[in-house]
Amino acid sequence: MFKIRKAKDEEPTAPGQVRIKKRSRVPGVMITQFVEELPEGMTTPDFTRKPIALTIQEGKVAIFRAIVCGNPKPTVTWVRNNGELDDPERYKMTFDTSSGEYQLQMPDVCVDQADTYKCFASNEYGKAVVTATLNVIEAIRETPEDFKKALKNKIELDAKEENKEGEIDERFWELLLSAEKKDYESICAQFGVTDFRWMLKKLNEKKKEREEEQEKVVERLCNLKPIELKPSGAAEFELEMSLKDPTSKVFLYKDGVMIPFSPDTEVKHGLKQVGKKFVFSINGVNPEDAGLYQVEVDGVKIFSTDFKIPNVDFLVKIQEVKALEREDAVFECVLSHPMTKITWTGKNLTLEQGDKYDITVSEDMLIHRLVVKDCLQLDKGIYAASAGFKSCSAWLVVEADDDPNMRGKKKARRTTQAGGGGADLLKIAQEQQAKLQKERDELVAKVRAEAEAAAAAAAEAAEAAAAEAAAAYCCSDIPVTTKQKHGLSLDPGVYFTSGLSDVSAIIGTDAELVCKLSSEDCDGVWYKDGKEITASDNICLVKEGAYHKLIVKNCKEEDAGKYRFEADGRKTEAVLNVEDPPRINTDDLSEFSKPVTIKTGQNATFKLSFVGREPLKIQWYNEGEEQLEDTNVKIEKSSTHSRLLLTKCQRKTSGEIKIKIKNECGTTEAITQLIVLDKPTPPQGPVEIIESSASCIDFKWRPPKDNGGCPITNYIMERQQIGRNSWKKLGQIGPEPKYRDTDVDHGRKYCYHIRAETDQGISEMMETDDIQAGTKAYPGPPSAPKIISAFKDCINLAWSPPSNTGGTNILGYNLEKRKNGSNLWGPVNPPDEPIRDKKYAVKDVVEGIEYEFRVAAINISGAGEPSPPSEFVFARDPKMRPRFTDRKMKSFMVVRAGNSARVNINFEASPIPKITWLKDSMPVSKNVTVSNSDISSQLIIPSAERTDTGIYTIIVKNLVGQETFSVEIRVTDDPKPPGPVDLEENVSGTVTISWMPSPDEKRDDRLHYMITKRDSVKRTWQIVADRLFNNKFTAINIMPGRQYHFRVYAKNDMGVSKPSESATWEVERKKGTLTLPESKGCSFETPPAFSVPLRMHTSPETYECYMSCAVTGNPRPHVTWYRNNISLNTNTNYYITNTCGVCSMVILRVGSKDNGDYTVTAENPLGRVECSTKLTVKGKSTRTQLYCARLVHITALVIRSNVFLSFFLFQIKVMPLFFPKTSKTSDFKNSKFKNKSNVKELFQAEARCHLCWLYKFLYLCSKKYKSEDRLMDKMADSIDR
Repeated sequence: MFKIRKAKDEEPTAPGQVRIKKRSRVPGVMITQFVEELPEGMTTPDFTRKPIALTIQEGKVAIFRAIVCGNPKPTVTWVRNNGELDDPERYKMTFDTSSGEYQLQMPDVCVDQADTYKCFASNEYGKAVVTATLNVIEAIRETPEDFKKALKNKIELDAKEENKEGEIDERFWELLLSAEKKDYESICAQFGVTDFRWMLKKLNEKKKEREEEQEKVVERLCNLKPIELKPSGAAEFELEMSLKDPTSKVFLYKDGVMIPFSPDTEVKHGLKQVGKKFVFSINGVNPEDAGLYQVEVDGVKIFSTDFKIPNVDFLVKIQEVKALEREDAVFECVLSHPMTKITWTGKNLTLEQGDKYDITVSEDMLIHRLVVKDCLQLDKGIYAASAGFKSCSAWLVVEADDDPNMRGKKKARRTTQAGGGGADLLKIAQEQQAKLQKERDELVAKVRAEAEAAAAAAAEAAEAAAAEAAAAYCCSDIPVTTKQKHGLSLDPGVYFTSGLSDVSAIIGTDAELVCKLSSEDCDGVWYKDGKEITASDNICLVKEGAYHKLIVKNCKEEDAGKYRFEADGRKTEAVLNVEDPPRINTDDLSEFSKPVTIKTGQNATFKLSFVGREPLKIQWYNEGEEQLEDTNVKIEKSSTHSRLLLTKCQRKTSGEIKIKIKNECGTTEAITQLIVLDKPTPPQGPVEIIESSASCIDFKWRPPKDNGGCPITNYIMERQQIGRNSWKKLGQIGPEPKYRDTDVDHGRKYCYHIRAETDQGISEMMETDDIQAGTKAYPGPPSAPKIISAFKDCINLAWSPPSNTGGTNILGYNLEKRKNGSNLWGPVNPPDEPIRDKKYAVKDVVEGIEYEFRVAAINISGAGEPSPPSEFVFARDPKMRPRFTDRKMKSFMVVRAGNSARVNINFEASPIPKITWLKDSMPVSKNVTVSNSDISSQLIIPSAERTDTGIYTIIVKNLVGQETFSVEIRVTDDPKPPGPVDLEENVSGTVTISWMPSPDEKRDDRLHYMITKRDSVKRTWQIVADRLFNNKFTAINIMPGRQYHFRVYAKNDMGVSKPSESATWEVERKKGTLTLPESKGCSFETPPAFSVPLRMHTSPETYECYMSCAVTGNPRPHVTWYRNNISLNTNTNYYITNTCGVCSMVILRVGSKDNGDYTVTAENPLGRVECSTKLTVKGKSTRTQLYCARLVHITALVIRSNVFLSFFLFQIKVMPLFFPKTSKTSDFKNSKFKNKSNVKELFQAEARCHLCWLYKFLYLCSKKYKSEDRLMDKMADSIDR
């Protein structure tokens, strides 16, 4: 157990730090946060796997393992409570980079290393700490007091060895006593016993002896289950027993050595008791845990089980099975060693032999087989086989039967089986069996030879030892008479019949540690944390016969620790844990528990004092809802008391008030009641008429829903005769909700007002319906029946009740039907079975016949007038064209590569439609699973790949018509970052940023780039450009004397990549005088040159392709476009323009014939230049993608071109087509900028705001043209113009 430090021992807080305590999602981990708010992306340390408590034999290796997380990466350190970890030979701290596991290793562990160890994970934002206890089982070392004792021990041991020659190992009988009869044969084979008749006779004798011993401590023992390895990696065995003495001690032994256990499920050995059921568990099983486990009660052996961990592996693992519906699926595997049984799991559930699963094993126990019978869609998933520490798994894929003739019908069971290894598995198993037999024969021969050699050596050693022992014995001081009297028997010495157990005590109470020796004449010594302790004022040492007690009075925190008792070379130890949970004084609790009663609008106060170790968490609840500080809720908290104040309480505030106080040692609660008194609510209707005759009206009603916290004392009534204005007061009638009015006139109708009265006041009134005395009042006609739906074998009707019920409740309805053309109405329901509901399904109809219906209401007087007849309706199924029922259906879906993609489509149609799924107008591939029903269809891609990207179309078709819907599924992944970034200055005040493309650019045509900038003045990152589809961008407004950094990100539908950073860019600020040279005459004529060359293009079929370049030159060059050296200037299929040096060509509808090389030539009298590019045409695309491409080309024209005339034309020519009434556009059309001479002025005025205008234009488009098709059609028409 761990030692709790006081608050004064805690580490000091650094200046500027805080200490915010919070708990981890992993139990037992405490996190301390050093800052009030964590920066974005930063986290405090935490444990994803914490070290668990260990109990280990002395001399073995102890390893604590931990895995931590946190950003920045935490530093891990280990400490122990009592001692240091500076000895590198005894303590090794390692880190496994592959698994991310931190380890504290202690080879050859000793008893003095038993302690509480702590693991700290810390970074600059906080630290996390977790503790784990190491218990070491001390090896028994017996040191004889003198030569006589040593001699006696040696003689007895030799005698025992002689007696054991030819006898059976005691483990054999222990296993048989706890095993079932079916396991006898395997246990005998294990120990080499062949005489079964002798074994059974001997076993019956031992069973009688064992039962006589067990009857002393156990009343009933049953359901003994041997130890079994679970798929989770733990081992369990269980039994049910009723102890005669509930205080009897239960002990657990492994190979004769007592091992401690705890109810805590996180320790190595655990015990979970539920009623009379005891479940012993071994967590984190490793090969060292194998052995014989025994359970004892007060020294009596109760149960034994042998735990063997099979050293087995899978020679052939189970493989994926694809089965059709209603077909059997077979999984088979081959083991390296025989096993009678392995564990099969399906979808994380253990499978057992039964109607659904057939589990078989071959005769050589190497081939194990699982058959999943009658596979359905629900059976698909992952199935696994586990043998020892090894396991393997595989998928079961159930393919649906798409036979249209069987749609809607139950398919017949198939006789075929899918999967299985067949002859290959049998051959591998035979080879392995031969190999095992050979190894077995060699081992037997080797053991036999060693046994013969050992027997010969033992015989010689025994003779020599006997002679030496006899001589020494004769020379000893023991009288001959004593030797003759006692022979050579050995006193077993003193041993513990009951060891110490861990004790948890509350601070201020007494704690008692008790153990029992086999002798009453032996004294012992008590130790605490390795130091001897003696009796004092608060420590009492008691010896009562064979019992030794240590009583710690009025426990304090410093009394916690490890206590040990030693006697005659034996020792036992336990841990005393002193806890300080929250506690409440009984008198305060009794006073708090008394209910608090107040009136509406008053305040209620609850106060309670308590004690307990800080920090304390205090919570107040009202009817299970936690109370927080609010206008009407005030909470005071301190370390010794808490107070809850509820102001202006209402009736709904009444309920259970609970306070919950919690700290690390425990939790306590206190409960009281709050009663807020108020006047009652009105009585509840409807009124039930018991009798309505000529002489009386007898009726009753329901009490108020809320009596206001006080019992009803009276009901106050008044009555009005229908037709009169006055009300007659009937007064108080008592607390019963019923009334019998005998002062009535025959045939008159009466109305009553009813109020409830309590000590807190009178409720609002309830008014009854008119009640007639004496005469029969039949109900009026209901509304005409309404046809809800009609089918060939059923017509569903509904109607409304009559407005006039006749003063009584409606008891039911009679329904009648009539065929078209007939005058005879026939009953639908039997006369003595009225219809209780206001709807009915008429099933007694003939297909193809036309019917009409009417209904009559029934009350206590009888049936009233029938309703008007309904509309005529045919008894036949309606025909319905397929229609999708989902209001919002996604037409675009992005899926991460490796994840599953799922598309659900709901529809309605009659008759049942045929459903077809297509991908890019072709049938879907086999890896796509389609599940159909009468009203829905589901498409699943279990593990999506990039090749699964495409447009998936569902076609729902029946006799009436068909409906289709398409959804685009794009499979992608997080983009990889771009390549190195280069910076170049082409124009003063600008910098051209270029970078190597991302490796994903070729695979993702939606990938684009974003550039951010940070300078040495602002020191913040700003987005410079986004949605760039090329690998170059020119940034403007670069100021001399500042340092600039640029980052380039790759973006796609999944997210943003890591950035690629540029080097530092700085333009030095030049200072000096400006000397202007003498002006000379100059010529403005220049040869043609390409300032912006053509770039490579890739375009899908049916898309629009836009090519552009910028040409300079004076006189104005003549521009000619070529494809494969053929001029295109006269070809009407290409739209070619040359505006102010911006040369562009648009291919309105790209086809496969447009593949090739394109060249632009510019020529004037001073020279000729040309520029080339290549167009690659891909497959077809959707119409929406085509329109989006056109919009992107318009955007590129405005953003990329250095000539802003393009944007001017865009505003003057394109925007009026979309928004003819836009005032800004009209201003442009009428402004001075229409004059070409003022174009330059326009460029300067619009240069800084053209991007804002473009975004505003797109926003107005989305507002005006809500339909995507209308928007795209309008934009396509404007571009064509």
